[in-house]
Amino acid sequence: MDFSFATANTIRFGAGSARALSRLLPRGTNRVFVATGSSPKRHQATLELLEKNGIDLETYSISNEPTVDSLAEAIQAARNFEPQIIIGIGGGSVIDAGKAIAALIHNTGDLIEYLEVVGKGRPLDYPSLPYMAVPTTAGTGSEGTRNSVIGVPSAGVKVSLRSPFMLPHWAVVDPELTYDLPSEIAAYTGIDALTQNLEAFLSKKANPLSDAIAREGIKRAARSLKAACGETLDRNAKSDMCVASLCGGIALANANLGAVHGFAGPIGGMIDIPHGALCGSLLLPVCRANFDTAMRRDPDGDLVRKFDEIAFLLTDNPTAKGTYAVAWLDALIKDLPLKSLSQLGFTSDLTAEAADKASRASSMKGNPVELSQADLKEILQDALI
Repeated sequence: MDFSFATANTIRFGAGSARALSRLLPRGTNRVFVATGSSPKRHQATLELLEKNGIDLETYSISNEPTVDSLAEAIQAARNFEPQIIIGIGGGSVIDAGKAIAALIHNTGDLIEYLEVVGKGRPLDYPSLPYMAVPTTAGTGSEGTRNSVIGVPSAGVKVSLRSPFMLPHWAVVDPELTYDLPSEIAAYTGIDALTQNLEAFLSKKANPLSDAIAREGIKRAARSLKAACGETLDRNAKSDMCVASLCGGIALANANLGAVHGFAGPIGGMIDIPHGALCGSLLLPVCRANFDTAMRRDPDGDLVRKFDEIAFLLTDNPTAKGTYAVAWLDALIKDLPLKSLSQLGFTSDLTAEAADKASRASSMKGNPVELSQADLKEILQDALI
């Protein structure tokens, strides 16, 4: 698989594509700020190739999911270096941090003012610095989205910085960078990719283009997620999951998400849990609640028909109905190294707070059915088991 795709940005996909980053950069580029994960040495070969092309690099390590404080430090480091371009090489947290750095390096207001929910959602006054996203996990699809998820410890939530300016100028998706992911990380990033495609497809804000992209993501994740988490390297499965992740990012950027991510942001701010692990614990209870509600309210409606289509995409059985989709997800989650919400450290005494915060989350606005506070609490109780 080796192709290029262009919209307002350029997507470069292919095994080994990360070894040619300098070919995508504009002529005259000589100062680049690079955000990496906690182990920059992992990307030494890639960075050395940039340096051999006469580029002066400043490398900055993003060791955890970005918060307002850690991000402020990273932005100041970038301003001090005065780069022409920002590159993020790493998992979803690194890609998100890099997008935020590129967005705020020339937008100098108080960071909180730009954030949703806890801030004013202030629009950016100036365009982002050109940004290149190079994901090393197959899950968040952050290389195709226009937001960054940022922790606000003082409010106990994770919220988004969002702007059309934040779509990366280049997304370089190289499946080789995911080959050495531990099984657990491959599982919870992979379930995030599947979740995002499912939620974008079911979203009340979905459209024909986002649906087409999400269908492809669901199909590839369904056939390859388990193999991509295996002990034996399956290159085709890894490539499939990279496509699924990319599809999820593009789809959600154009269709919004749903209750899984509506919960994940607030809960992720309350307890320290990897985002994909949260998605894995919440996906089945949310899908079951949405499907059951749709069946009660309109058993012949569009939402039930979409669940039927999901069942076909997951099982490759043209006669499968929505109940099969829920059962298939149940079996998949049991087969993967994922944990329940209680095993992740969430306790029942946090239910009311989490439900209240989730009801105000931006992702909840895309959920295909309205969920009451009682519904939200019931989902959380289901996810604890």
